[in-house]
Amino acid sequence: MEIQGKIIAKLPPVSGQGKNGEWRLQEYVLETTEQYPKKVCFGLFGDRIDKNPVEIDDFVTVSFDIESREWNGKWFTSIRAWKVEKASQEQNTPPAEVMAVSNAETFDAMADATDDTGDLPF
Repeated sequence: MEIQGKIIAKLPPVSGQGKNGEWRLQEYVLETTEQYPKKVCFGLFGDRIDKNPVEIDDFVTVSFDIESREWNGKWFTSIRAWKVEKASQEQNTPPAEVMAVSNAETFDAMADATDDTGDLPF
């Protein structure tokens, strides 16, 4: 899956020791550029932290997997990024709103364009 947006926060790095050795986690908060922006926290693990350098205010496209797991009867969901690509701001801005023309204006324009002879074409 993919999501695009602006990095608005870089959380403190977390590391620890597991049964398979040392692990590292770097989490970021991304804000989408939709009409109703959403905030999404995602994490990079291990060597992916160094391969995908990200800073606050960067516009990015994040490729990720979603995973849920149970712990003590509760379910937790995480978003694990596997690729982060920087994108230009122009690619992530929503399209400009198109001005709507009212029906009355459209009808008036059509009336002006028609012939006022009153003859029916059939």
